[in-house]
Amino acid sequence: MPFDFSYIIVAVVIMIVGGIASYNVKKKYTKYSQYGNSLNLTGSQIARRILDANGLYDIRIEHVGGELSDHYDPSAGGVRLSEGVYGSNSISAIGIAAHECGHAIQHAKGYLPNKIRTRLVPVTNICSSLAWVVILIGLALPVQFSWVATLGIIMYATAAVFSLVTLPVETNASERALNIIRNEIGFGKEETSAVKEVLTAAALTYVAALFSAVLQLLRIIFLVNRRR
Repeated sequence: MPFDFSYIIVAVVIMIVGGIASYNVKKKYTKYSQYGNSLNLTGSQIARRILDANGLYDIRIEHVGGELSDHYDPSAGGVRLSEGVYGSNSISAIGIAAHECGHAIQHAKGYLPNKIRTRLVPVTNICSSLAWVVILIGLALPVQFSWVATLGIIMYATAAVFSLVTLPVETNASERALNIIRNEIGFGKEETSAVKEVLTAAALTYVAALFSAVLQLLRIIFLVNRRR
């Protein structure tokens, strides 16, 4: 059987798309990390204000290591901010801290896409790790067992579904963040616009992830159908 160049083509396309998205978010983050906010509040202080304003007094603000490792952990009830966000008063820090608080608010208000994504996490982890094994077994079996390979494709598709559900969750958290810093915290139009640039760049990484997952899924479907 001739060498399948689709592996290389898809890998290169995914690498380019992901690389551009990653470069863009780091570029915006670095740019606006050099500008302090007019209220001189740090990321942790902004996060505390946002959480308290929404009645989330029990959510902790925690300091974690790494760069852009910020996240909200619903199981631990904490917004975790990285080194460059927790104690920084930069525009980038404000945007990221507000975004993670947006996730905490989503969780508190029972935002449906966030609920779906949370429940998909264990399913996606299991299916993604086993999908290729099931697909290869299906291809090795006689044609009457072709449904096994189809099952593998369905299992792999959970990654694309997860990326699809993640996109509105992340964009909604950013929208909440922008509304909060503009209406509740009181940042001006120029600062809010700068924060929006940072959050938009971050959102594009999730668009890139969805594109990559769909492209990979289509390649697998093509591969399985051709080998049948």
